[in-house]
Amino acid sequence: MASIAQTTNAPIEVRRYVWEAPVRIAHWVNAISIGVLFLTGLFIASPTAFPNGEAYNHFLMGKMRLLHFAFGFALVIGVLLRTYWFFVGNNYARSGFPLFWRGSWYKAVFGQIVEYMKPVRGHIHIGHNSLAGFSYTIFFLMCGFEGVTGLALYGETNPGGFWDRVVGWTTPMLGGSFRVHMWHHLVAWFIVVFVIFHLYIALYDTWLYKNGLMDSIIGGEKFVEPGDHDADTWVS
Repeated sequence: MASIAQTTNAPIEVRRYVWEAPVRIAHWVNAISIGVLFLTGLFIASPTAFPNGEAYNHFLMGKMRLLHFAFGFALVIGVLLRTYWFFVGNNYARSGFPLFWRGSWYKAVFGQIVEYMKPVRGHIHIGHNSLAGFSYTIFFLMCGFEGVTGLALYGETNPGGFWDRVVGWTTPMLGGSFRVHMWHHLVAWFIVVFVIFHLYIALYDTWLYKNGLMDSIIGGEKFVEPGDHDADTWVS
């Protein structure tokens, strides 16, 4: 007796474990940290709400700065965890990395852009495709910049202290404390733009490809069809 898949010509789907636990943990640590950092950063940059009474009775700005710095360290830990797992995790953990030295990589990026414009499901990448990998690389570079400049600003509260000695050199390099603040604020908005596009593409992929992309960042598994592109093994 023929199976349902054979009689209906439906594609055979199987579950595959793609995103390991450290990848998923780092993703959610980064996501939550970015949300808290952006909201508290907006308040610190332009405080618009203050309770009545003496400041020492509520210490609102101090609490906002404490939250900002705490989640800033959480973001640093999340990025470091994800970077470490890039090298020790499975091939999906390092899929999509921008191979600038290969001409085929540029073709793959533009090909993925064209693929997103099609209204029908084609063969997809089980891990990250080249366009996603390039976007995530830019994202992690922006997070690194925010971490360095944020710690430089944090070090200003203790001149000559640990963080001032480690990353304080960035302040004169960028033109002083005010300019560091401005660059830190500007790149934060670039990260918000990335997050908006990231959410749109994730929802679009989930709807178009029906591969359980959104669920996979929680449980780790995706639906895979014959012909889907597996992860590159350029890092063994």
